[in-house]
Amino acid sequence: MSPHALSDQQRMQRLDELLSHVWMVRTFLKHSEEAEEDDELCEVHRTLYDYMLSLGPSLTAGDAAGYLKQATKKLGKLRKAVELFDEIQPEISSHTNFVMARTSLAVAMAEIVPLLEG
Repeated sequence: MSPHALSDQQRMQRLDELLSHVWMVRTFLKHSEEAEEDDELCEVHRTLYDYMLSLGPSLTAGDAAGYLKQATKKLGKLRKAVELFDEIQPEISSHTNFVMARTSLAVAMAEIVPLLEG
């Protein structure tokens, strides 16, 4: 379904579903041994956290317009964090967990961006 065909409430719900994947990647990265040693990796998981934290009040209040406005406003930061992880992941680790985290973020972003930029 085209993002244009969705109501703001439906877009907020779908974004929240997609961000559950981002949250799991963030949690994995935060608790990885590699994060203890790499400042850029820490920057990635902190930015993912900050993005989702900024949406919490609007989600809790059921304020779809506020949620979408905040999600769009902070999209650039999310995009930069995902791009940074995409760039540094091969240097950090080639373990399947890191490769799959990279893929998971890319898949989520491929759906998040059209929901916000239409």
